[in-house]
Amino acid sequence: MTLTLADVLAAQKTIAGIATDTPLVPSPFLSDKSGTEFLLKLEIAQPIGAFKLRGAMNAIANLPGDVPGVTCCSTGNHGRGVAFAARERGIRAVVCMSSMVPKAKVDGIRALGADVHIAGESQDEAGAESLRLSEEEGLAQISPFDDAQVIAGQGTIGLELLAQGPDLETILVPLSGGGLAGGIALAAKTIKPSIRVIGISMDRGAAMHESLAAGRPVEVTEVASLADSLGGGIGMHNQYSFELCRRYLDDTLLVSEEDIYAGMQALYYEDRLVAEGGSAVGVAALLAGKLERLKGPVAAIITGRNLDMAIHAAIIAGEDVTLGETTIRGRRYGT
Repeated sequence: MTLTLADVLAAQKTIAGIATDTPLVPSPFLSDKSGTEFLLKLEIAQPIGAFKLRGAMNAIANLPGDVPGVTCCSTGNHGRGVAFAARERGIRAVVCMSSMVPKAKVDGIRALGADVHIAGESQDEAGAESLRLSEEEGLAQISPFDDAQVIAGQGTIGLELLAQGPDLETILVPLSGGGLAGGIALAAKTIKPSIRVIGISMDRGAAMHESLAAGRPVEVTEVASLADSLGGGIGMHNQYSFELCRRYLDDTLLVSEEDIYAGMQALYYEDRLVAEGGSAVGVAALLAGKLERLKGPVAAIITGRNLDMAIHAAIIAGEDVTLGETTIRGRRYGT
C-alpha cells in the first residue's frame, strides 16, 4: 500500500466525532523568543491526552469484522489509544510494554480495560511479545508507527493545521518511529509543498534520525529519557514510516535532556501546559538556539500529557531528576 493524501482524508472521516479537532493556540512567549508567530497544536486535548488516538481509531475501524482482538507494543500513548479504540469497538486489547515505560502510563492503559504484558527492557523486546501474541492467538497487530492506517490517522493533524493556519510556513514535530512526522509531512506538503516540516528527537537513542543519516533503518540502544515516548527502534524491515520521513521531512534535529527539561518548564510557566518530555522537544529546540532562520508562522505539535506527575513536579520545582544512570541537573525556571 502506497500512502497518499486520499488515505489521510479518508481517515479524517473515519475518526470524526471520536478523535477531537484540537486547538491551535498562540504562544506570546515563544513568539517573542522566535521573532515570528509561534503556535501550539494541543494534542493534549484528545480524550486520552495524546495524539495516538487518531491512528489507533483509524486502524481498528478498518479491521475485518471477525477480528477477536488487537495487540500492540507501546511506550505508553499508542497503547492508551489502542485500548480506548478497542473498548469503543468492543474487542480485547493486549498492550506489550518494556520495563522502561513509566508506571503512570502502564496504569493509564489498564484503566481503559486493556491487558498489559511487561516484556523485556526495550521497545523491540515488547514488539517481539506483541508479534508472538498475534501469531499464537490471532490478534491483529497494530504498529505504533509503521502501519498505513495508523500513519493516515496521525496525518489528519496536518490537515487540521493547514485548515486552522493556512499561512503556516514551518511545522515542528516530535520524531520517534516516524508515524506522526511522516503522516503530518505527507498531508501538509502535498497540500502546501513550500511548508517546512522538521522532526525533533532526543540526542540519545534517536532511531529515525540515525536511520535517515545512514540511509537505511539502523538499530539504536534505548535509554531512559525525559522524552520516553520517543524511545525505541523503527524496525529493520520498516515498510512505511522510514520512506515517508526520508521523502517529506526537510530536516531532523536533536535536543539534550537539559534542553527538554527547560522546554517542559517553559510550557508550564509561560503557557500553563502540562506536557510530556516528548511533547516539549520543539520548544526545547527553539530555546536552545537550534532553529536558525526559522520562517513563520510556526506550529509545534504538543503531542501528549501522560507523564509521571512526580517527575513533572520535580522539574517545575527545579530539582534534579534521575533517569536510569543519568541525572539531569535541576535549575529553577527563570534563573
